[in-house]
Amino acid sequence: MRIVFLGPPGAGKGTQAKLIVKDYHIRQLSTGDLLRENLNRGTELGVKAQAYMVGGNLVPDSVILSMVGEEFQKPELSAGYILDGFPRTYPQADGLDQLLKEQNQSLDHVLVLNVPDSELIRRLTARRSCSECGHIYNLVFNPPKLDGVCDHDGSPLIHRSDDTEETVVNRLKVYQNQTKPLVDHYKPQGLIRNIDGTGDVQEIYQRILTALK
Repeated sequence: MRIVFLGPPGAGKGTQAKLIVKDYHIRQLSTGDLLRENLNRGTELGVKAQAYMVGGNLVPDSVILSMVGEEFQKPELSAGYILDGFPRTYPQADGLDQLLKEQNQSLDHVLVLNVPDSELIRRLTARRSCSECGHIYNLVFNPPKLDGVCDHDGSPLIHRSDDTEETVVNRLKVYQNQTKPLVDHYKPQGLIRNIDGTGDVQEIYQRILTALK
């Protein structure tokens, strides 16, 4: 089974992807993880990516797509995969289409996790992190045992600048403008599976399982 997972920040894609991976025995592919892996291993693609990053530039789609393409050829991906956080833009989606064609592969589903902006803002602004160990909490889903204090080392929790309402609203606008239009890219292929992303984790997952059957 080959899946693309779309949804705004805070929708819970990462949490749901892990459940899908466990039940369907497929791999979760995150472009962020692939980038870090190539950088750490010093691969040819990692060296290329680092050259852009050192200059403060975004890694081009062509480099990211090459990394994804190399993963597609690994035998452990023969059972399938879920792409989490990729593609994000039309050029990336077009590049992925071409890559799949070259590999004689096709997607089975494009899951779209839908959550109202008001709920996303509530979730994302509720994030807190330990000032010492960096452990992440969420006041909505997994609050600390003692308000404002880390469970692990007793250090105070902080509200990071990228978790303020203004920053969150900007992140949601980027999703609306760049990534949400991909629904129209995949709709003619009959791949879109709209999922209500509100409720608890298991409720949402049951909706996903129904959509995958």
